[in-house]
Amino acid sequence: MSTKKQLSDIAISILDLVPILAGKTAAESFENSLDLARHAEQWGYTRYWLAEHHNMPGIASSATSILIGYIAGGTKTIRVGSGGIMLPNHAPLVVAEQFGTLETLYPGRIDLGLGRAPGTDHVTAMALRRDLQGAGEDFPANVEELRSYLAPATPGQRVRAVPGEGLNIPIWLLGSSTFSAQLAGMLGLPFAFASHFAPTLLHTALKVYRDSFQPSETLKEPYTMAGINIVAADTDEEARRLATSLYMSFLNVIRGTARQMQPPVDSMEGKWDMSEMYAVQQMLVYSFIGGPATIKSDLQEFLDSTGVDEVMVGSNIYDHAARLHSYEILADLKKGNLA
Repeated sequence: MSTKKQLSDIAISILDLVPILAGKTAAESFENSLDLARHAEQWGYTRYWLAEHHNMPGIASSATSILIGYIAGGTKTIRVGSGGIMLPNHAPLVVAEQFGTLETLYPGRIDLGLGRAPGTDHVTAMALRRDLQGAGEDFPANVEELRSYLAPATPGQRVRAVPGEGLNIPIWLLGSSTFSAQLAGMLGLPFAFASHFAPTLLHTALKVYRDSFQPSETLKEPYTMAGINIVAADTDEEARRLATSLYMSFLNVIRGTARQMQPPVDSMEGKWDMSEMYAVQQMLVYSFIGGPATIKSDLQEFLDSTGVDEVMVGSNIYDHAARLHSYEILADLKKGNLA
């Protein structure tokens, strides 16, 4: 899809996995996330989403709804939400009650993004769910059940979400395939694609979503978001060095050797073999790494090819100050303050 959209025309938002840094604690990760959210609010980011992952030593976002409350309570205007809640891990009523509570505490600022993956490995998924039968196949029915709890109560309704019912909480469907894309289109909901780690079906999923879209009370026209990675610095060279932390994190995913986020290194030589390098690069196709001019050019190509309405950005950088600077550079590019 060709488009005339510029970075200044679209919304930019942040996806935070709340990384636990090597030698640091989860408590420090939470403090860094709140600090980032407060800066993002000042810089004009649209929303700040937290992911749900479990049994990962390098990721502290397992209790996603609690962290959403922590971030929303420490900010004033930025939207805060889930990117996403893995619905098969939870009873729809519990999610409705949790997000109904969040929306009641922070009205008009809460987003509910829903995914159907476990956000973890098979053994941990079993520990979360107790029963894996039908977990993925039940996703459409569970989405509808959840939506019913957040809709106005009907006469004779025996199970109600209190708080939750009747609240206008935006629901997004998230996915890395065409399944959720088609479902989001049929339901008339906004759709977010996880191209920051699963890029293969991005263009296909966007087409399926747009082709299957049915206008709803929620949304009159299709609305698309794509996840991307950005490592921005003052120079291309510095950005490439900072990005080695991202590479090592994904290398550990491929190897199944979960670790905390590692500090950057001068070179990845000797850190991976050719097949591992290829696998990491395939997962990180939509990762934009460089100085301001490089980021601006590469991101414009991405917007031209996808036509998305919003990008959800992860800047997985070890040093907190450098991570802040990466997001600041992107915000300045959107405002036209950098070349």
